[in-house]
Formats: sequence, structure tokens, C-alpha cells
Amino acid sequence: MRVFSQMIGVLLAVLATVAHADDEIVLTTTVDGMSRSFTIAQLQELPVLTVTTETIWTEGEQVFEGVPLSALLNELGVTEGVANVQAINDYAVDIPVEELGETAPIVAYYQNGDTMSRRTKGPLWLIYPYDDSADFQTELVYSRSIWQMDRLNIAK
Repeated sequence: MRVFSQMIGVLLAVLATVAHADDEIVLTTTVDGMSRSFTIAQLQELPVLTVTTETIWTEGEQVFEGVPLSALLNELGVTEGVANVQAINDYAVDIPVEELGETAPIVAYYQNGDTMSRRTKGPLWLIYPYDDSADFQTELVYSRSIWQMDRLNIAK
């Protein structure tokens, strides 16, 4: 029985590292009580931006690809309010919509050309171009760089 339990543990660990399929829901949004879900494939239909930067959580330069958060909010019809971004483990941050730039941050779904598993901070990671400006190298920005992002709620 112990061997069986160990095998199940190994299998669950492997499944936890598998990348999400393009048709699996990775993000649920709520705006004015209306919910909308997105798969990786649906996020890829929105404007795409690539950010090449170093992070305080990784080694060396990384290439992230995703949709600018401002473009995602535009898709949802959001022009004002506060974006409450949440992770799988319920870590949450609030980002005022007026503080978003057109290109930063991005909701990254690729890191170095690959999808991200939960083990590698995926499937979605809110990334800023940290190397572009000292403005992106603050505790506030780092705290907003939420990984394992899976929910986005807008309060107006």
C-alpha cells in the first residue's frame, strides 16, 4: 500500500508540472458581476507583446510573451476602476486601472517560448519590463508581479 501511495504522489507531482492545454480555462474574469473565462488560445487572439527582461525570481534574461493587461481590460470593456488580480493560492493584489501602461504589465503565457506550468509560476504570470526603467524595480511593482494568476476581478 505504501508503494502505491508513493506512486500516486509521483503521478500527482508530474501532473502538476504539465503545461495547460490551449483549450483549458486558465483565467476567469468578473466585471460588474459578469464572468468571462479565457483559455490560452483565447488570450493569444488578443494583442501580443514580448518582454525580454531579467527578474528577481529567475536566473538571467528571460523572454515573456503575453497580452498587455491594458489590452485584456479593453477587451472586457474596462476603462476605470481597480483590477484585483488573484493567484491559484489566493494571493491577491489591487492595481488601479489608471496606473497601467499600454505595454506594461503583460499577462504572460509563455516564458522562453514555452507554456508555464504551476511549478514554473504559470500558467499566467503578470510581468513588467523590469530592465526598462527603475520605475519597474520597486517593491510595489514586485508585489504586483503575481504568478500562477488565475482570476481578475474589476471593482468600479
